[in-house]
This record gives sequence, structure tokens and C-alpha cells, in this order.
Amino acid sequence: MNMIATEIQENAARYLMNTYSRLPLTIERGQGCLVYDAEGREYLDCVAGIAVNILGHAHPDVVEAITRQARQLIHTSNLFYTQPQTQLAEQLVEHSFADKVFFCNSGTEANEAAIKLARRYATQIFGAERVEILTMLNSFHGRTLASLSATGQPALQEGFGPLVPGFRYVPFNDFETLEATLTPQTAAIMLEPIQAEGGVVVPDFDYLKKVRSLCNERQILLIFDEVQTGMGRTGTLFAYEHFGIQPDIMTLAKGLGGGIPIGACLATETVAAAFNPGTHASTFGGNPLACAAALKVMDLLLNGGKLEQSRSAGEYLAKTLTNLSQQFSCIREVRGMGLLQGLELSIEGKPLVLECLERRVLINCTMGRVLRFVPPLIISHDQINRLMAVLSDILSKRK
Repeated sequence: MNMIATEIQENAARYLMNTYSRLPLTIERGQGCLVYDAEGREYLDCVAGIAVNILGHAHPDVVEAITRQARQLIHTSNLFYTQPQTQLAEQLVEHSFADKVFFCNSGTEANEAAIKLARRYATQIFGAERVEILTMLNSFHGRTLASLSATGQPALQEGFGPLVPGFRYVPFNDFETLEATLTPQTAAIMLEPIQAEGGVVVPDFDYLKKVRSLCNERQILLIFDEVQTGMGRTGTLFAYEHFGIQPDIMTLAKGLGGGIPIGACLATETVAAAFNPGTHASTFGGNPLACAAALKVMDLLLNGGKLEQSRSAGEYLAKTLTNLSQQFSCIREVRGMGLLQGLELSIEGKPLVLECLERRVLINCTMGRVLRFVPPLIISHDQINRLMAVLSDILSKRK
């Protein structure tokens, strides 16, 4: 490690709050699916900012859109109109179930907006007692207090009580328990179509259809957290498209800005009407810079062939991981959809993450034993082969 990287890491330990388990790598720049450290060494990035850099690093069209907008207008209050914000809202509405959009800065904020919107709608229509939201065990919805309360992982909630009341948790992909848990106070069911942080868990194909039908029957809102699954990650623009249903509210972030912070809460006209001036806001939400980046991301997905590229790469990644699983007994299961793939192991995953880092391939582990792969949507077959070669070599030492 050179002196600059050493100094950066020492200063991080000195000045930053200790909230991340950082890997011993200082990234200096990125290009496409590759990043480089301070000594110019190349790494294949299969983490992509945790599903954020969907077009890779420094995509020239996104850089140009950001640069052009920065010269014109970076920020102004939401007390005024701006073209990038309204154009992005139009694009999202035209290509989704939704009629209205609220912009914010992150997935956590988008989920906060969804929770507030669901509760406000339900109490307006059904009365003040209808505030309960059912979420899933092992879900992840964010780190702010309400989104953390919605997150079905007690370990993440420890030390932050009292939590926001009104949340209850049920097992994911267990329709019977979900149905039995509903009460007259249930306002909404909130879930990720695929649990990403929860171990890349894909539900049975008819599960979400049953949940949608149940919500219709009981007049309960259905909220999809697509912060990680949205924006082409699963091969369609939004993951809900795979299941033949639509939510009432959906949240987006991560890949929406291609690396620039932006979040969005989308809803149907009827539900969105519960918000009016003064009920919710965000100082930086929908700022021109972030919206210009997201507009270019949308354009490249819809018109630039990146969505098709994602589908091809996702199919190849799933195929190669399946082939890998047939070679090593420590692999319990391959699961996922598109370029959101998980490799469940019978051994701890963190040592493999570190060994991949030594081999200059960046991967991620969640839930202790699930290797998660969320590379840029532009990853090539050759780059996937490079990933597989490193994994194969590392796993061969554990036969």
C-alpha cells in the first residue's frame, strides 16, 4: 500500500465515525466495470456501489449530462419548478404503474415517504386506528428510525429503541402466515419483491400475486421497496413486472441516479392524493443535478440498449454460477434474478470476499454466508468469466 492510501485509511479511522466494516482498499478512480487503487491496480467491480453504479463508473453520457446541468443550475428550492424534475417524473410515470412521484435523496428517504403516505391515506379513508404496516422478517428498508422499524432484522435495531410503533413482521414467502396476521388496523403490506440484503431470496412465483389479491380484498395498500431491485437490475425496468402485478406504492433509489444520490416514491393517483402541500418535503429532493443524471440513466436503459444488455448478462451470470455450484459441495444454492444473484454457502462468506479482493475482484457477502453479486448492468461475458475463474480457484482450496 502506498503512502497516500495509508494516510487516507489512517485519517478515516481518526476522523470518521466507525459505522462501516471497510475493506482494505482505497479506490481512486473507476471506468466501466473496473476500479483502480492509488497504485493503479485494476479491480473488477461486482459490487457497483451496492447496486448503484448500474452503468458502470464514469459513463461518458452520464458525465456529460451532469457536467452540462452543473453549468446551468445545480439546486433551487422546490418552491419553484425545474424542467429536469418534471421530465424525470414524466419518464417514471410513463414507464411504470404510477401516476405521481415524490423525489428525495436515498432509498431510506423514499421508504420514509412511502410509510408516511400509506399511513396518511389509510387514516383519511378508514380512520385514525388504521396505521399498522406488515413487513417481512430479514427485510431491509433503511437506517432512519421509521425505515429501521420497518426492517425485520432485530440485530440492526438493537440500541435504537423505542422504535416507531405500528410495525409487525411475518416470514417472507409465507402467504398463510401473512394472511393470518392481518388485523382491522393493517394499513399496508411492505416488502421487497426479492430480499437482497436478506440473502437474495426470490419468492415463489405466485406469492406476490396472492399478496396483491389479498390487498385488493382487504383494501390494504401494497408497497414494493424496489430500491435494489429496480432500474433494470433484474432484467426488467422494475422487478414487479416479472410477477404480473402492480403495487400501490413503489420506492426507488440506488441505480436511479447511476451514482448520483436520488430517491423516489411512486404511487397511484388515488393514494398520492393523501399528500398535499406541507405534509411531506425534501430540501434537496429532485434537484436539477440529480434529475439530469437520472434522466440520462433512464434514456440509456430504455433507448440505449442497456436493459437488453442487463438481461443478457444476467442470464449468463446465473448460468455460470449454476455451473460453479455443480463443482463445489460448499455451495448450497444459487438464487436470484437478472444481475441480482446470490451464492449461499455452507461456510462463512467473509473470508472469500477478502480472498477475492486479493485477486482484485470485488464482491459482497450478506447474511453471513451468501455471496451477493450486483455488478453494473454493462458487465461483459468476459468479465463474468474472470469472476468465475477467481471464485473457482478460491473454492477449490475448500473442497
